[in-house]
Amino acid sequence: MIITVLLLLIGLYGCGATDNDDGNNKEDRELVLGSTTWTSTIPPTEIVKEILEGMGYDIEIKEANIGAIYAGLATGEIDIYMDSWYPQQTQYLEEYSDTIEQLSPIYEDADAGMVVPNYMEGINDVEDLIGNEDMLNNEVIAIEDGDPAMDELQELIDAYDLDLELVNSSEGAMIAAAKTSIDENEPILLYGWRPHTMFNDMGLKILTNEEHPEYFNGSSVHPIVNEDVKKKAPDVHKFLGDLTISIDDMEDMIIKTDNGENSEDVAQEWLDNNPEWLNNN
Repeated sequence: MIITVLLLLIGLYGCGATDNDDGNNKEDRELVLGSTTWTSTIPPTEIVKEILEGMGYDIEIKEANIGAIYAGLATGEIDIYMDSWYPQQTQYLEEYSDTIEQLSPIYEDADAGMVVPNYMEGINDVEDLIGNEDMLNNEVIAIEDGDPAMDELQELIDAYDLDLELVNSSEGAMIAAAKTSIDENEPILLYGWRPHTMFNDMGLKILTNEEHPEYFNGSSVHPIVNEDVKKKAPDVHKFLGDLTISIDDMEDMIIKTDNGENSEDVAQEWLDNNPEWLNNN
């Protein structure tokens, strides 16, 4: 089935590449995908890699932090990034607006915000944290400081005048800290987002935010491309603008890769099971 899907893609999208490539311009057949270490980045990156290779492109994946990804997109060192969160990463979109392009969302309604274990029954809204900060060691465990969502998280802390310190770390370190606390049935406050396995694996919930709904009120996730992609690979540009993946499928793929399945195999399984996505573009 995977071969059939790739042949369909070549037939539907390959004409643009043929028109654009006289067979001598090898650089136009080479594309670089940027990738962060976030679990949400891996499935769409692997799916796109599989499809673009089937369309005849040579694909390289470069891993970097989010700031370096956008800088690379702006200079053309990176052609495509598949995990741009809007509006959280607006500052990068604005900074590099002259040389990068945001395409249609891959999926929408991606929730994010402050997260606690389900067993913290009295903490359901951010406002419930007021006066309970010492129970949490006055900390919010979060991801790396370079992510724009961390600025929004700090603004949320300030909006509620919470006596909390934002503790930045990697995604892996944050999850490890959460698991340690949850194994001991202890309170913990961290940053979380969906799609992610943390909610099923550890029994977590995102806190509501009734007093300041302007923060973390839902996100859409988009491909970002360097401006030259549309010219040198119009078939790729069109394909990326059409691609959609459900948030449930994203979470399922993240769970599989977290459980040790090969990420390329997971991507191929999604393609094998979802040839009908072409009809939704």
